[in-house]
Amino acid sequence: MTGLWKCEPVTSAVMTVRDDWIDYNGHLNMAYYNVLFDTAVDEVFHRLGLGPDYVKDRGASFFTAEAHVCYLRELSAGMKVTVTLQLVDFDEKRAHFYQELHHASEGWLSATSEQLSLHVDMTARKVVPWPEDILANLTELADAQKGLPRPERAGRHVEIRKKRTN
Repeated sequence: MTGLWKCEPVTSAVMTVRDDWIDYNGHLNMAYYNVLFDTAVDEVFHRLGLGPDYVKDRGASFFTAEAHVCYLRELSAGMKVTVTLQLVDFDEKRAHFYQELHHASEGWLSATSEQLSLHVDMTARKVVPWPEDILANLTELADAQKGLPRPERAGRHVEIRKKRTN
């Protein structure tokens, strides 16, 4: 896999917001933001050796354990979008990554997603270590992206901040 990655977030193929994804508010339904993010994750993980053949040949896969999406700007039907992915961290069983969903031609940011994925043995249905080759592929991606700053929006959480009263 040497030389497969650059010191930049990995960019997905261009995707199109479908008409049937638009909700009664006239914009992209929140569930389909996740479809776009997940499609982009699959592209990157396929390049890491974790595509559909991985499940079939090795009896393992990756599951999302946690995700945090921030919706910043509406998308509507027909818009072309891309998703970028940055590997924030990983260990022997987990991968933490951050994504941004952008309008493909204008470049503005529509949404972000931060996720934690687990490597899972599909027979035992339990979290297990990545195989050596996959760990090497994750290391190569991390090494290529090590010069990138931590995404500003990474590590956010949900809360209602209370105003102080004196």
